[in-house]
Amino acid sequence: MPSYAPPIDDYQFLLHEVLRVGARGDIAGFGDLEPAFTRQILEGAGAFLAGEWQPLNQVGDEEGCRLENGVVRTPAGFAEAYRAYCDAGWNRLSAPEQFGGAGLPGVIAHAVHEMASSANASLSHYPGLTNGAFSSLALTGAPWMLEHVAPRMVSGDWCGTMCLTEPHCGTDLRLMSTRAVAQADGSYRISGTKIFISGGDHDLSKNIIHLVLAKLPDENGRYSDDLATVNLFMVPKVVVDPETGRLGARNGVSVGGIEKKMGLKGSATCVLNFDEAVGYRLGTTKANAAPGSKSAAMSGMFHMMNHARLGTGLGAIAAAEVAYQNSALYAQERRSGRAASPEARSDGAADPIIVHPDVRRMLLQQRAFVEGARAAALWVAELLHEEQAGQDAARRERAAALGQLLTPVIKAYFTDRGFEAVNAAVQVFGGHGYIRENGVEQFVRDARIYQLYEGANGIQAFDLVARKLPAGDGRAVAAFFEELETVVTAAAWASSDLGQYGSTLRSGRAAIEDVMAWLRTRAPEQAETLGAASYDVLNLFGVVLLGMLWLRIAAAAEAQLAAGQGDPVFLRRKLVLARYWFEREMPAVESLVRRAKAGADGLMALAADAF
Repeated sequence: MPSYAPPIDDYQFLLHEVLRVGARGDIAGFGDLEPAFTRQILEGAGAFLAGEWQPLNQVGDEEGCRLENGVVRTPAGFAEAYRAYCDAGWNRLSAPEQFGGAGLPGVIAHAVHEMASSANASLSHYPGLTNGAFSSLALTGAPWMLEHVAPRMVSGDWCGTMCLTEPHCGTDLRLMSTRAVAQADGSYRISGTKIFISGGDHDLSKNIIHLVLAKLPDENGRYSDDLATVNLFMVPKVVVDPETGRLGARNGVSVGGIEKKMGLKGSATCVLNFDEAVGYRLGTTKANAAPGSKSAAMSGMFHMMNHARLGTGLGAIAAAEVAYQNSALYAQERRSGRAASPEARSDGAADPIIVHPDVRRMLLQQRAFVEGARAAALWVAELLHEEQAGQDAARRERAAALGQLLTPVIKAYFTDRGFEAVNAAVQVFGGHGYIRENGVEQFVRDARIYQLYEGANGIQAFDLVARKLPAGDGRAVAAFFEELETVVTAAAWASSDLGQYGSTLRSGRAAIEDVMAWLRTRAPEQAETLGAASYDVLNLFGVVLLGMLWLRIAAAAEAQLAAGQGDPVFLRRKLVLARYWFEREMPAVESLVRRAKAGADGLMALAADAF
């Protein structure tokens, strides 16, 4: 059975030495994040997840979920483990206190979510999706929903889902066919079919709050393929009385089946049929709802989707982390061949495979991605909290712009590289990685979906290039470059290695500026130019983003070493991993620029019927 050790020390280092959250008194709640306090939370959550959730990971994969008499049953032990998680409060760390949460900054919940996903990715989906649905409901829900529904989602008594995809319609929401019909009492009747609904039904909670996209008719009662007619509705599995919050009859929501999936088998992915189900339109009573707009709650939908995209990137980090841990242990135990250097050879007939350079290459590739991506994701979590709780309006606006810019990078680049890292773990194991009993192949099957969740990665890349980069006349990109320059300047006083890394990072910035300038001149001439270049541009951003965080990490490690603080083994290891990123990953910048500038001609030259 695979093992898992929560990365407590790494999170403590990132929070207190790299991000230095204690110095951010301008962000509400950060002043409470003392090292002893955060360690207590992380150690408590980590011990629970490693002890209670991780042993159920293979159980969930072997048993899967099953449909019995219209109700989905989760694998043995899941319901008890979910309840214990909620009872301990790990699911509501960053939820507002007014709804029963602990009200802590999101960076803490972010760390616990990663550990939960590493321990048991399938089980972590249920509270993770509920948190996303809750955050959207809190933004767009009517007062009675905030009183009667939101607290029960925060407590974990009720779960939540997001219901977007239909059999004939994924990302292109204009083509949806699910319909909403207004009722005299202000509710709606929702009818249609949704597929790929994670946590669509289960036996973990008393109710499930579905957030459903459906179309409203025009004044003549006709439905059209117009995004402006799409709205977000709250549709409970069991009807909720708006006056008292009491549960009533089973709503018109039924399970059409459980998807037979490649992985994440303990997470119930359902076909849901809505047959005149009672629902309530979201967004129409909030200040952010545009008067007269039929799509008033779309901001809530995008808020929920962005929450899910960031969670998906974090899931990929979590999968890579646990896969790395097991491949590193195996590489130290498995003996095959002899070390090239005589002094590295053991007394036995063969040496542990970790002595071989190519095995080291795979392990360092995994580790450098995981720790760099973790730092980047945590920084974005800090930005999102600053957007909500920062004291300075200009900095709140800047944080929001950076968060929007980097969301597609975290979703797409992290999931691609995370899947590569998990595959590398199988390669380290060799044939034993392909055997189910060792558990590593499950990580591959579980992690593959992250590249597809919340919009395939090619869509995320196009969103970055076509929408995020030019948004606000490029203010978000300018803020990213300012951040990069701040990091480079701050590290300039340190060692020659860090000075060289800074120069490399500035070259990465210049490469991004070069490609953006090229796109501005070429895109108007050829419609496919943005689409053809987008994936390489996204990867370019990803490489440079992690380079920036590795420079911050290396600077913090050198500062602690110089001061005689911290664990020197841990800190020197950070410097080796930073060196790996700048020596082995940053050189990809040049090739990514050349690929992006190759244009669309070579991709579009072959006729469609010749494929």
